[in-house]
Amino acid sequence: MQNGESSKIDKERRRGRGALSNQTGRFDLARVEESDGWDIPFDRPAFKTELRLEPAKTIITRNTSPDVPFDRSLNPYRGCEHGCVYCFARPTHSYLGLSAGLDFETRLIGRPNAAALLDKALRRKGYEVGTLAVGTNTDPYQPVEKEQGIWRACLEVLEGFQHPVGIVTKGTLIERDIDLLARMARRNLVHVGISITTLDPDVSRAMEPRVPAPARRLTTVRRLADAGIPVRVMMAPVVPAITDTEIEALLGASAAAGARAASWIMLRLPLEVSPLFREWLDTHFPDRAKRVMARVREMHGGEDYRADWGRRMRGEGHYAEMIALRFKRAMRAQNLAATLPPLNTDLFCPPLSKGDQLALF
Repeated sequence: MQNGESSKIDKERRRGRGALSNQTGRFDLARVEESDGWDIPFDRPAFKTELRLEPAKTIITRNTSPDVPFDRSLNPYRGCEHGCVYCFARPTHSYLGLSAGLDFETRLIGRPNAAALLDKALRRKGYEVGTLAVGTNTDPYQPVEKEQGIWRACLEVLEGFQHPVGIVTKGTLIERDIDLLARMARRNLVHVGISITTLDPDVSRAMEPRVPAPARRLTTVRRLADAGIPVRVMMAPVVPAITDTEIEALLGASAAAGARAASWIMLRLPLEVSPLFREWLDTHFPDRAKRVMARVREMHGGEDYRADWGRRMRGEGHYAEMIALRFKRAMRAQNLAATLPPLNTDLFCPPLSKGDQLALF
């Protein structure tokens, strides 16, 4: 499908998806649809979710970014069916020769050997324990996890090693794992971040079409909190002129549901995300599209996005400062912390592997 305005895909074919197009990625050759000369009408199939299982070679990713509070992460899947149009992870699909648009939502890759690789990595001599971040790129509780159980298997490994883990998700499927999470929480080995961008179900359906409704995610916050699992609500991202009016109400609802902490990130539009988001704005919010992008550019030196350390997560300028002050004030009013307490790293202990009898003596 070619780039530009003509790349928009018929509404019926992309029903229930976030992106409006499937534009060529920056590492791919242009894909252009042209008539073959036979003017015969035919129905085009809708975009269906495809999952390809590919064994991975490694499973723990390291980073040294000063903008994130973790140095290691794990992603059971590449691509995400939730379809959030603002997702900063979309450009990672371009490395696969796929589009950051509809391909990102419909052509997924699962790592069936993730648990085995994790077990092996944690047993390596010299491994130094630290909180493992999960859900930082794509959601471990997206719909395909219900049948695949790849992340559930990884979580069982982490519990066996008594290894701390921080999980970020929009998926209510996390409730399936409350048994494991509650046991780990009693040893201070887990905390969960639930992302709630808006309380408006219509805005949510347009912006993140396959994510559970906001009210349903608040129920998940309550169920996790009732099980003794520390929960942080994340307003990620704050979208200027669309969701920024909801800060106080969203934090109030989150605190009422049992959240202990809250955080926020400003809308980020790196690489292929920018044209996808602007295309989405023109379709769903044409009356305020220019206003939204004016605010975004105001925070990034006149550009759609700048990846400067220390600024890319929240932007800079008067508008960014105002949002930060409102968020801080709302957190104080709701008695919400900025972060959850550090997890326990002292309990880490590799369990006996199969056939490892010498450790008994």
